[in-house]
Amino acid sequence: MPKQKYSTVFYKLRALGLAVALACLIGGAAIVHADQFDTQINTLSNDSASKAGLLNGLESQANSYQQQIDQYQAQIDDIQSKLAANQSQQAQLQQQIADDQAQIAQKKDQVSAAVKAMYIDGQTSTIEELASSKDLSDYVDKEEYRNTVQNQLTDKIKAIGVLQAQQQAKKQQIDDLVTSEKAQNSQLGSDQSQQGQLLSYNEGQQSVYNQQISANSSAIAKLRQQQIAANARFSSGGSVGPPGSGPTCGGGYPSVWCNAPQDSIIDSWGMYNRECVSYTAFKVAASGRSMPYWGGRGNANQWVDDAQSAGIPVDHSPRAGDVAISLAGAFGHAMYVESVNGNGTINISQYNVNLDGRYSTNTISVGSLYFIHF
Repeated sequence: MPKQKYSTVFYKLRALGLAVALACLIGGAAIVHADQFDTQINTLSNDSASKAGLLNGLESQANSYQQQIDQYQAQIDDIQSKLAANQSQQAQLQQQIADDQAQIAQKKDQVSAAVKAMYIDGQTSTIEELASSKDLSDYVDKEEYRNTVQNQLTDKIKAIGVLQAQQQAKKQQIDDLVTSEKAQNSQLGSDQSQQGQLLSYNEGQQSVYNQQISANSSAIAKLRQQQIAANARFSSGGSVGPPGSGPTCGGGYPSVWCNAPQDSIIDSWGMYNRECVSYTAFKVAASGRSMPYWGGRGNANQWVDDAQSAGIPVDHSPRAGDVAISLAGAFGHAMYVESVNGNGTINISQYNVNLDGRYSTNTISVGSLYFIHF
């Protein structure tokens, strides 16, 4: 039963390492050296912190990439809309210029035809024209008419030419704008593609971490099964039923801790609530004895070394008020010795024997248990 709870990602990664590091403890009686165990936990915790930080950073970075991609897409949509409008205007101006050119050609033909009709290829002389007229007035009228028609046609050609020049200038501006917008659209597309590649790579990295977490979840499930199997003899008989069937409170354990969700509160000794070590620490302190602050130094299978380091006697002979320690399983198990029976069995009270954070009692044999005499 772990006393110290880490974040979900940290715990999963830690459990994967513990499955190998603590496999030798299942069913064994060798003492785990706390300093070596702590070193492993610290190494795994640091590695977990690094991975968790990387994963959080990747998620934040992925959001940034996606936002940038969306911004590029909005800019591309805007540029393409403007480009389509300018290309339409470009085509209209090109058609107008072509129409004006056709009008200029038509007016020039009209001038040429008028000149030919009036001068008959230049063969009629002024004397002949004057002679063919009824009188001088008739000749003047004809001459004025010819000049007027020619001037009107010439002015019209000039006006169309001026309009055509203006349209050519405007078309050049549109052409330049279309070229610029095409370049912007191409650059935005390239930038968007690059962001998409970064996002794809980012998501690939996230997938790797998620696969590792999934694998760790499977390892944790196996560890829990091993721990329940290791605690089987402590949960057979007595008031211990299937996981989730026992009372949430018992043994005088404070209601503020037993009524709260498991591992949601840190107790007075730095351990999480409704764990076996939190309960036994409370029982020692409630009896008036000194219970050292072992916060952050974790699991039940570390308590033997912790006690010996603190000068607290440890042996295999139970006495009422002792804390019984099993080193079996991934984390070990701590129980409080309520009394010792004449046949060598002991009556114990405990929490979390089935990893469900519940209270139970039982009568068990001593076996290879260690007893800490606080």
